[in-house]
Amino acid sequence: MTELSPLQAEIQKLIRSSGPMPVWRYMKLCLTHPEHGYYVSRDPLGREGDFTTAPEVSQMFGELLGLWTASVWKSIGSPSKLRLIELGPGRGTMMADALRAIRVLPPLYESIDIHLVEINPVLRERQRATLSGARNISWHDSLDDVPDGPAVILANEYFDVLPVHQAVRRETGWHERVVNLDDDGKLSFGAAEEPIPRFEVLLPPLVRAAPIGAVFEWRPDSEMMKIATRVRDQGGAMLVIDYGHMRSDAGDTFQAIARHSFADPLKHPGQADVTAHVDFQALARAAEDVGARVHGPVTQGDFLKRLGIETRAITLMGKATPEVSDDISAALKRLTDSGRGGMGSMFKVLAVTEPNLAMVAGLSDEPSAPAPGDAAE
Repeated sequence: MTELSPLQAEIQKLIRSSGPMPVWRYMKLCLTHPEHGYYVSRDPLGREGDFTTAPEVSQMFGELLGLWTASVWKSIGSPSKLRLIELGPGRGTMMADALRAIRVLPPLYESIDIHLVEINPVLRERQRATLSGARNISWHDSLDDVPDGPAVILANEYFDVLPVHQAVRRETGWHERVVNLDDDGKLSFGAAEEPIPRFEVLLPPLVRAAPIGAVFEWRPDSEMMKIATRVRDQGGAMLVIDYGHMRSDAGDTFQAIARHSFADPLKHPGQADVTAHVDFQALARAAEDVGARVHGPVTQGDFLKRLGIETRAITLMGKATPEVSDDISAALKRLTDSGRGGMGSMFKVLAVTEPNLAMVAGLSDEPSAPAPGDAAE
C-alpha cells in the first residue's frame, strides 16, 4: 500500500469543497470509484490477495450449491430453460464447482443459461479462464440486464459490500455518521450536525433503547426488493450467503480487510476491502414486503451439513492421499465449525423464493437430498 492512496487525496478534496460525506458514500467510493475503486481493477481473492471466500476453501461448497440448484429446479417443475445467475462471482470458482455437480443431472445441465453479474474487468477475465468449458455463459454489469425467466440466483458475500448507512445516537437524537477531516487533515469519523427527523419510529424494537454513542447500520431495501420481485414474478429462488446477524440490532461493523487482516477503514481508501455485516432480518423483511417467500436464515454450518457436506467429505477423502485427505478435513472444519477461524456460525444462509415454494433444501426441516458423491474428484 502507498502512504497516501490516489483515492484518499480525492476524498480529502471532496470533503474540503463539499463538507463531510456520509459513510455510505465513502464506502461506495472506496469500492466502486471508476478509476481507483477497490473492486474495479484488481483480483482481491486468495492467498496473494486480501481475503479468502468459501468457494476458495473447498470445491465442496460450490458442489453443494449445484445440488441446491438442482433441488430448486425440480421443485419449480423442471423448466426447460433456467437462468443460473451469480452476483459477484469472484474468480468463477463457485460456479465451476456448481456446474460439475449439475452435470450429473443432464436435463438440468442442458436447460441452464449462465449469467454472471460482475463489474471488475480483471475478475471477468479470471472467470472466462475458469469457465472456459462452460456453455451458454454471458456477463452483465447489473441484474437488470439478465433476460427474464425462471432463475436460481446465487449471492455469496454480495450484500456485505453494498454501501451501508450509519447513524450515531446523541442526546439530541440519531445523527448520520459521516467521514470528515480532523485538525491534521486526516480522515476521521464524525456526525452530521442535525439529527435525522423522526428516525426513532423507523428503528427496530431492539435499537430504540440503545445507549448514547450507539451506532445503527442499515442498507436500503431496494436491492433485495428488486431481486425478490423478480423471483416472485418469474419463478425460482435466490440464495444469500454472507456474514452478519440474524436480527436487527445496534453495533458498528464497518471494517476494512487487507492481506487477510483487519485494517483501519479510513486508511488507504481504495486499497483495502471495506465491508459491513449483513442484517438478515432486514433482508427477510424486504423480501416479504414484496410478497416473496423467505426460508431461514440458518447458519452456514447447519445449511452445509443438511445438504450432506460431511458425506461428501468422506467420499472425497476415501479417494485421496493422506495429505489431501487432511486438507479436505481442514476445509470441512473451516466451512462448518463455529470456533476461531471457522465460518460455520459467522456466516448465515437465507433463501427467497416464489410464494408457493413451501420447502427449500438445507433451510427447512425436511430431509435434504444426498450429497453428489460422484460429482467431482
